Amino acid sequence: MYIGRFAPSPTGLLHIGSLLTALASYADARAHGGRWLVRMEDLDPPREMKGAAADILRTLEAFGFEWDGETAFQSRRHALYRETLGRLKSAGLVYPCHCSRKDWQNAARAGADGFVYNGRCGAADFRPSETDLLKTPAWRIRTPDRVIGFQDRIVGHYAQNIARDIGDFVLLRADGCWAYQLAVVADDIEQGVTHIVRGQDLLVSAPRQIHLQQCLGAPEPSYAHLPLLTNAQGQKWSKQTLAPALNTAKRGQLLRQAMRYLNIPDIPETDTPQDLLAWTVQHWDIARVPKNAICTERQDGKAV
Repeated sequence: MYIGRFAPSPTGLLHIGSLLTALASYADARAHGGRWLVRMEDLDPPREMKGAAADILRTLEAFGFEWDGETAFQSRRHALYRETLGRLKSAGLVYPCHCSRKDWQNAARAGADGFVYNGRCGAADFRPSETDLLKTPAWRIRTPDRVIGFQDRIVGHYAQNIARDIGDFVLLRADGCWAYQLAVVADDIEQGVTHIVRGQDLLVSAPRQIHLQQCLGAPEPSYAHLPLLTNAQGQKWSKQTLAPALNTAKRGQLLRQAMRYLNIPDIPETDTPQDLLAWTVQHWDIARVPKNAICTERQDGKAV
C-alpha cells in the first residue's frame, strides 16, 4: 500500500510553494491508489504563528484536498520520540553532547548543511568536566564514514558522506526540543509512510534520515524532491521572503498555476477545486516534473 503525506509547519500560512507540494504529493498518492496523510510539524513553539495550524487545515479543505485519517500533530507525539531515542540509546548509537553551539561552531568547518560537528563529546577518550555535567546535554547520533546515497524520482542520484559533510547530528536539543530529523523519521515509520514527495530544500536531509531508518531497522521510503519556487533573487518563497498567503477566493486560479508548474496538461474550463484535483491525478506523470527551481515572479514583483 502506497502511503504518502503532506507535513506543513505552522510557522506561517500556506503559500504557492506549499500548494505545489500539497498538490504533487496528493496527486502522486492518489494516482497510485494510495493513502494521503496530513501531519502538522508543530515542534518549535517559539517560531509558530498563532492560529496557523487551524488556518492551514481550513485552506487545504477550501482547495478541495481530502486526506485519510485524522491529522497528526507532532506536539502530541512526544512519547513516540522518547521511545525512538531510547531504542538508539540502548543500541549505543547516540551520546550526550555538552558543547554549547557557540563553542563548537567557533572551531568547526562548513559542511553541506551548516557547520560540521567535530565529534568532541563522542570521542572514545572524552570525559566530561564537572561543569559539563551540570548542563542538560543534547543527544547526537554517530554518523558512519561512508557514502549514503539513493535514487530520487525527480533529482536522480544523490549521495553524502554524512560523517564528512554533516557530522554527528542532534536528535534532542539541550533545551528539550526534539530535532526535526528524529521526529520526521519516527513519524514516517510509525505512520507507515512509503513515499515522500517534498521540496528540494529538504534533499540535503535525506541521507541523515536514511541513516536513522537503517539504525532503527526500518525500510527506506521512496523519495521525490520537487523543484523550489523562487523569486527573482533566487530565494525560495517562504514566510521569510514575504510569500503571500493563499487566497481561497482565487483557489481555481492558484491550483491551475501549481498545475502548470508540474506540467499538467491544460484542463477544459472549470474552477471547481475537486475537478482540478481529479484532472491532476488523472494526468499525473512525475517524469514531467521539472528538476530545477522555477522563478515565479514578474517584473512588477507579483507572484504569478
